[in-house]
Amino acid sequence: MEKVKFGFFSFVCSPNSCHTCGIRLFFRTTDTVAAYNLTWKSTNFKTILEWQPKPINHVYTVQISTKSGDWKNKCFHITDTECDLTDEIVKDVNQKYLARVLSYPAGDVGSASSAGEPLFVNSPEFTPYLDTNLGQPTIKSFEQVQTKLNVTVQDARTLVRINDTFLSLRDIFGKDLIYTLYYWRASSTGKKTAKTNTNEFSIDVDKGESYCFNVQAVIPSRKVNQKSVESTVECTSREKGDFREMFFIIGAVVFVVLILVIILAVSLHKCRKARVGRGWKENSPLNAA
Repeated sequence: MEKVKFGFFSFVCSPNSCHTCGIRLFFRTTDTVAAYNLTWKSTNFKTILEWQPKPINHVYTVQISTKSGDWKNKCFHITDTECDLTDEIVKDVNQKYLARVLSYPAGDVGSASSAGEPLFVNSPEFTPYLDTNLGQPTIKSFEQVQTKLNVTVQDARTLVRINDTFLSLRDIFGKDLIYTLYYWRASSTGKKTAKTNTNEFSIDVDKGESYCFNVQAVIPSRKVNQKSVESTVECTSREKGDFREMFFIIGAVVFVVLILVIILAVSLHKCRKARVGRGWKENSPLNAA
């Protein structure tokens, strides 16, 4: 038998006579749709591959590989359009990764290999250290003392591990990671900035003024994805500080007054007692000689 392909048709002919031909229709190309818009979504190394379209008559399998390594299957025969690849990319965040999405006919997964190579599409290359987005930072604590504003940024944990210990962003990026503090008087809109390659800020402010501020994570050495979303805004409250100071002042005054009242009361009591004693002596009869 001789098989001749033409478009979506396959003509199967007898070697003795091409007049006796059968026609086979291959629907694999029309039933199975290749994925498209493959996109890496990664924040603080939590990494998911997303794509389109939502499957109708097919399923997907995702594979991932380093640039020089073998393909490893992930997310077998799924109908979702995303696959979490975090556990693979955190093994070496400096490595360059490539993923691909393979399309298989639904209900025919077991015999997919006999139908030939599945449709597949490669993702863009992804290097976690360079490409993961920086998550929104969190302000751990802050305090305004006289003319100093002290702010501590929470050191975010990631899913990257060494010896079963989860690393923080600071552990991974070191001095490459800096934080920018934006601060301004609560009664003003003019912003000032301060930067640190640690997680601590201590800046000079005006005494008696309330300040608002937020922070942003930055990796200046990157060409893209340099900055995180800014944190939520926090504000100090000098009103609370003034109230606390006033409370202590009033408390001290009340305490002093109370001591004076006690001293005065004791003094009056002693004077009254002494007066009563003198009156008793004056009114007592004289003893006979």
